[in-house]
Amino acid sequence: MKPEPFLQLDRVIHERGRLGIMSMLAASPELSFTELRDTLEMTDGNLTTHVRTLQEAGYVSITKSYRNRRPLTTVSLTPAGRRAFTDYIALLEQIVKQTRTR
Repeated sequence: MKPEPFLQLDRVIHERGRLGIMSMLAASPELSFTELRDTLEMTDGNLTTHVRTLQEAGYVSITKSYRNRRPLTTVSLTPAGRRAFTDYIALLEQIVKQTRTR
């Protein structure tokens, strides 16, 4: 097996927690912080750290608003984040295909 595809994996997305966040956001236009936290079974601090990393990479955007007088934080993929996730999945598919043809 050639190692090149593995070396091209986006390290920002490849981490388990961030991959979970990106996967959930790819399937939904936006999700609340609480929905992400509860579904992925993360602590507030852990989720905050991962979302910040994705935001710094330009992959997600964060919106703060209020619902029923309570703060609401939502997260969504940016166009760059959607492209990066699509490219990441395509690379994983390439790796799987390469493995199966051995």
